[in-house]
Amino acid sequence: MSEFDWRAPKAYANIHRADRPGFAWEIVRRSSNYRAQFSAVAHPERSAPANFRKHWGLIFRR
Repeated sequence: MSEFDWRAPKAYANIHRADRPGFAWEIVRRSSNYRAQFSAVAHPERSAPANFRKHWGLIFRR
């Protein structure tokens, strides 16, 4: 997951165009808890939370 400066004004340049899922993603991706759990899911050798998708309300498309 890439790092970004969420405090920078340009990080919000297009937020007014975001739909609900896009706006929700902007909030979720700033969560340190989400980033830690995502890291665990992205690396199967670590113990990933079993309810990751349900907890964060995410849908993964194939």
